[in-house]
Amino acid sequence: MARKLIQRYLPDPGTIKGNRHLRFLGSAIHDANLWHLNRRSAASAFFVGVFCAFIPIPFQMVVAAAMAVIFRCNLPLSVALVWITNPVTMPAIFYFTYKVGCYILDVPVSETSFELTVHGVGVELARIWKPLYLGSLITGVIGGFLGYLLIRLYWRWNVIHHWRQRRKRSLCKKS
Repeated sequence: MARKLIQRYLPDPGTIKGNRHLRFLGSAIHDANLWHLNRRSAASAFFVGVFCAFIPIPFQMVVAAAMAVIFRCNLPLSVALVWITNPVTMPAIFYFTYKVGCYILDVPVSETSFELTVHGVGVELARIWKPLYLGSLITGVIGGFLGYLLIRLYWRWNVIHHWRQRRKRSLCKKS
């Protein structure tokens, strides 16, 4: 079933509840609805996790956890999906979101190189932050919505598939 497939890859709830960065959520993190896995909570968690993955901010996992509490969706799945943007995929994803932002704002894509120093990165970020964040918000919403929709469809297909298998088994037993 879809639930078993997703639960296989989720982190342990005890590990997440004990995370020191999530203490600001207080007792809200112990809400049982944050740990249930059903069609609504999984689909909403996909939206939250993918949306947060596309936003170039530090502590994306903390933001995803806070949004999971606010929207009462599956917290481990929301936090785990933030790792779509990891050190390997981050440059390509954020360059893509930057290009989307440049296209929407109708500004040219900057091809300049910068110094790999705090000052150099700060100067470059000050120059590109508008298209980067606009593109990140737009691709985050679109990607989150697509993830939400795909999980809802996959879950429905999986339930229908299991119903049909159960019906076949019961017909075979009657024969």
